[in-house]
Amino acid sequence: MLITGINQDSMQVRLLENGPDYVKALEVLLQLRNNYNLDTLSAQVQKQQQNGFQVAYVKLRDEVIAVAGFCIGEKLAWGKYMYIDDLITNSAYRSRGAGKILLDWLKEHARENGCVQLHLDSGVQRYPAHRFYLCNGFNIASHHFSLLEL
Repeated sequence: MLITGINQDSMQVRLLENGPDYVKALEVLLQLRNNYNLDTLSAQVQKQQQNGFQVAYVKLRDEVIAVAGFCIGEKLAWGKYMYIDDLITNSAYRSRGAGKILLDWLKEHARENGCVQLHLDSGVQRYPAHRFYLCNGFNIASHHFSLLEL
């Protein structure tokens, strides 16, 4: 279902809590993290929340249309920072402004919490996401290296 003519003023950003939007937000997150199912994703989110992980989401009427997982921390290299683990707009609502609203909210939330930097990683194949981040002021600042099997 593609919605056109969305009034961005009617979009609200909220922090996820257990309640009526919880499953809806996880269902959107599953569009990015499809290696989980609803139960395993919920368990993982709850586990990470014990270490400061939070989930913000954009709500339009009764729909959750964008979701971001993030945490705040400190590193010698960055000082106090916000790291965005996941940022996804529901596929039925892409290019309607929800991602920008959520990203702007994340920037402001980071400032309000004393963060001096905002970071995220994006898979090398995610070209539309890269365009979005670059258009919203992000720089490609480093290469991320990983060992997938230890």
